Amino acid sequence: MKRLLIALFCILTLPVFANEPAATTAEATDQEAFNPGEMILHHIGDSHEWHFATLGNAEHGTHVTIPLPVIAYQPAKGLSVFSSSKLAHGQAYNGLKLEHEHLMAEDGSKVYDFSITKNTASLILSAVLLLLVFTAVASGYKKNHGKAPKGVQSFFEPIILFIRDEVAKKSIGPKYERYMPYLLTVFFFIWFNNLLGLMPGAANLTGNIAVTFTLAVLTLIITLASSNKYYWAHIFATPGVPKALLPIMIPVELIGIVVKPFSLMVRLFANITAGHIVILSFISLIFIFKSAALAPVSLAFGLFINVLELLVAILQAYIFTLLTAMYIGGAVETHHDADLQMGGGNGVEPAHAH
Repeated sequence: MKRLLIALFCILTLPVFANEPAATTAEATDQEAFNPGEMILHHIGDSHEWHFATLGNAEHGTHVTIPLPVIAYQPAKGLSVFSSSKLAHGQAYNGLKLEHEHLMAEDGSKVYDFSITKNTASLILSAVLLLLVFTAVASGYKKNHGKAPKGVQSFFEPIILFIRDEVAKKSIGPKYERYMPYLLTVFFFIWFNNLLGLMPGAANLTGNIAVTFTLAVLTLIITLASSNKYYWAHIFATPGVPKALLPIMIPVELIGIVVKPFSLMVRLFANITAGHIVILSFISLIFIFKSAALAPVSLAFGLFINVLELLVAILQAYIFTLLTAMYIGGAVETHHDADLQMGGGNGVEPAHAH
């Protein structure tokens, strides 16, 4: 299949190379003006303004943007709050300037940046959206208690029940209820932001390493705060391991505590960011080759990946939530739970395996 796609790509792009005349100086300048790498990095990165689209030429066209608040603190000058539009096009304001989206002082002094960036604004927007949606779900549940769900409730209630029955109960065991608020919040937060990130001009929030790092740290804190003596006994006295090997096993187990949330962070960040890069790369081919013949193929592949990302969006939310529940389940597991095959892996793994 891979060879077939490569052959198809070569056949479709062959007329582009064969029929394209030698570029003039003006054409070469225009070609250099489009930098796909810069465009992709600008899309997946954070920004002090929210850029939605560019109408016309990239340099002289109309940029549809929303300026965001810049909040900076300088030990020598104090707090500064102003619109990011004052720093547009490389301009400086109040001794501050933007260098590759990093807020810097013109005199080189220290600057603490607390600005509302595009990712921060997207985070606030998604939080408001989640509150509105699940307030409506809770209201519908109260009105239709004991009856068939209606409206928004009918869509989200089966998903909530799935997380409760297939993820929380089977991975954590009898103590699952106290962790349901966190598991549901993590699942819907990741899912909603994955979907919002696929919209044109949207922010790449779940593709930001700081966001996935925060989610992973929260999982680590909750796991360690919930751990019992059996969990730590496994770390410092692994069952079935000779005492002579404990000096080797204990560091390995301690490293494993940190590696588990680290894998959560990297998996979510890498999958979401890779999806955005692949879609934008296919779209960039149109502007790189400047061929109308290539446009339908690039758009078709880009649309296919975009549809695939809809599946990835909920899949990554599910995987993050499931692994979080498994890590918590391993921390709260007791010998009684292991005998009943509850918690710590749903009976698929041995109770002592991590």
